[in-house]
Amino acid sequence: MANPFVHIELNTTDVGAAKSFYSSLFGWKLEDMQMGPDTYTFIDVGEGTGGGILKHPMPGEPSIWIPYVLVDDLEASTQQAQALGATVIKGVTEVPNMGWFSIISDPTGGTLGLWKTKAQ
Repeated sequence: MANPFVHIELNTTDVGAAKSFYSSLFGWKLEDMQMGPDTYTFIDVGEGTGGGILKHPMPGEPSIWIPYVLVDDLEASTQQAQALGATVIKGVTEVPNMGWFSIISDPTGGTLGLWKTKAQ
């Protein structure tokens, strides 16, 4: 597949409850990492696409799972999505030492993240 899903992220209103629920339900291995003033919890699922859990950055919004798709040119893909009718929820943003992402809402209201990995 040219643009595979590479990461799935839960933006949640209650990180502790989410971590307890998913680690109990699926046995996922969770590892906390400080990212600036916030904590990001990496989800290790073994084989398959992993993800993360974080405190929802938009207060008052409900918890939401966001799948991320790998793209070659993040800025161009974000602009193309917008030209095709998507709303850009979060513009191109760097994740230090890892890559860049943006978050869009497609014309039907579906939320999707776009991801570009930093070259090693």
